[in-house]
Amino acid sequence: MKTFSEIATLLEGQAIEVPSWAYGNSGTRFKVFGTPGTPRTVEEKVADAATVHRFTGLAPSVALHIPWDLVDDYAALRRYAEDLGIRLGTINSNTFQDDDYKLGALTHTDEKIRQKAIDHHFECIDVMHATGSRDLKIWLAEGTNYPGQGDMRGRQDRLAESLRTIYDRLSEDQRLVLEYKFFEPAFYHTDVPDWGTSYVQVAALGERAVVCLDTGHHAPGTNIEFIVAQLIRLGKLGSFDFNSRFYADDDLIVGAADPFQLFRILFECIRGGAYGPDSEVAYMLDQCHNIEKKIPGQIRSVLNVQEMTARALLVDTDALTVAQEDGDVLLANEIFMDAFYTDVRADLAAWREGRGLPADPMRAYLESGYQEQIEADRVGGTQAGWS
Repeated sequence: MKTFSEIATLLEGQAIEVPSWAYGNSGTRFKVFGTPGTPRTVEEKVADAATVHRFTGLAPSVALHIPWDLVDDYAALRRYAEDLGIRLGTINSNTFQDDDYKLGALTHTDEKIRQKAIDHHFECIDVMHATGSRDLKIWLAEGTNYPGQGDMRGRQDRLAESLRTIYDRLSEDQRLVLEYKFFEPAFYHTDVPDWGTSYVQVAALGERAVVCLDTGHHAPGTNIEFIVAQLIRLGKLGSFDFNSRFYADDDLIVGAADPFQLFRILFECIRGGAYGPDSEVAYMLDQCHNIEKKIPGQIRSVLNVQEMTARALLVDTDALTVAQEDGDVLLANEIFMDAFYTDVRADLAAWREGRGLPADPMRAYLESGYQEQIEADRVGGTQAGWS
């Protein structure tokens, strides 16, 4: 097994994008909980995101969600973020909170409604021009609830046409990133339910159209790292939405439910060349902190990704390859598991201190007084949330 000193430099420059909506109030279908200190404006969300980066050095960008993060002047918001030491990242569209989209948006049978959804994405691209964002991420809550409700093939054809129109509007340095989810809110069939459907759609568009893999968007028992390996092999893995799930799309802190799964995913990224300065794959969180405080939740999340990245880097890939080619099943598994079971927390603490970061970012944040300050200052107004 490799030593931490051998892999330490490979941790340099790791970047995990945080989502603006993680700092707002969220909940379940039954209740959205308000918490003291929740941002009331996009600027306050950006400030909280910058705080995560200040304590961890791992979160240099924040993703925006339109229209949740609408402002009059995105160039000014960009400057505000940069003054705080971060940048504005992925722009996420929203075609799931408008009454017109009840039966579909980019797949709707009504051409006027499809055009409305396309125009929304054009607006998102305008935002990208102002923010300097590279990625337009599309998640579609579209599908049907009952057999016979819709023409599944026709919906795919309309989706392809709509995506083509959006893709053609992008500039040469921008990407379309298509997410997938196997169910919810559509229950009989979802228009983009799996990586294969997403891949087929983006492959038809061009090289600047790629797949987003949300770790919570799969059926129980799915081998997610196999999907990661396939998408890397096909050159179509564009980004991750990291979170954790026990039952469905729980959006819990990444690594909370199955840290070994996170390790396995990151190992495939590293082995496949999808990690490091030459990789175009974007690593992002997509989480909702329903009952825990938001900023500590995000700090814990990016630290979990860093820790499992370090463990995955420890795998002796040369020895593993020999064992695999020799057919030594148990040795190959032992090499793999030795890295996973290695406790790198003390090494990471020393690594952070050597770079002017807190050895323990969670404790440093809790002792900083920032949480108490925002709870005292952010009184009045409307707290940010899902709408």
